Amino acid sequence: MPTDTAPVGTDTRPATVATSRSARRARRPIPNPLAGAVLVLFAVFFVLPVIWLMLAATKTDDQLVHDSPLSFGSWEALRANWDALTGYQGGAILLWLRNSAVYSFVALVITLCVAIPAGYALAVTEFRGRRTLLVATLVVMLMPNATLVVPLFLEVNAVHLIGSMWSVILPYSFYPFGVYLAYIYFSTALPRELLDAAKLDGCSEFAAFRHVALPLAAPVVALVGFFSFVANWTNYFLPYVLLPGSDQFPVQVGLGTLLDNVPQFNPTAGALAVQRPEVALATLVAITPVLLVFLFSQRFLVAGLLAGATKD
Repeated sequence: MPTDTAPVGTDTRPATVATSRSARRARRPIPNPLAGAVLVLFAVFFVLPVIWLMLAATKTDDQLVHDSPLSFGSWEALRANWDALTGYQGGAILLWLRNSAVYSFVALVITLCVAIPAGYALAVTEFRGRRTLLVATLVVMLMPNATLVVPLFLEVNAVHLIGSMWSVILPYSFYPFGVYLAYIYFSTALPRELLDAAKLDGCSEFAAFRHVALPLAAPVVALVGFFSFVANWTNYFLPYVLLPGSDQFPVQVGLGTLLDNVPQFNPTAGALAVQRPEVALATLVAITPVLLVFLFSQRFLVAGLLAGATKD
């Protein structure tokens, strides 16, 4: 009686391997041309300007105008641009960087000390006016920063802080988006059973927050800290309005001062003229701290972004 089985000793492995390869090829996804087009547009509008900026710092002003936009200048030109930049007003760029670091880090510490407990209180406690406070936080978070400059100026002027570093640090320290991030995390990712168990063991509300909730909230603390630092470091309009002296400027306002002294942008620039490659180098120096913070905290940022995405 005939059967469909292979004869004894017949090797069926080549056919099996060929079949599995065909199945893998059949399951391989077809490239999406739309995704490729989006990536190309992303490279054109975001990556190429950054590459141009990095290369511009290695050129002289004449090379920047006449050479290919994506050509490399020389290390000698880069060194000359650095010497000219650090020599501008006796090393003003270094002073501006120091000011930005002081404003940003002091405000960051105050933000973490305020936003994380505030988000925890909104998430796990019930008190009168809780919903109103949460709605007010959301409304302020959605308002453009420029709309708050005049009220902040009037408030800071009322307490006679105009011109001091606290006129910038204190408004920086109020970070409603950080409060909202902490509120979302503690509402969705923090098991209430742990807090209940801690309270049964005799912990107060503050002790439960300090010993139970806060150690588990490391991802969202890193996330709030990163966003707060970036917002503080890149803020231009507020310190421009509140700080009258150039020796108090953060680096973002200092970049505006450099642009005002570029002859191609301001024909009245005199002895303090700044060349365009020097401005490009100053821009790279200004964004380097944010880039370093992002690189070193990337793992915590991903964990913070995914925190609360699922709930058991």
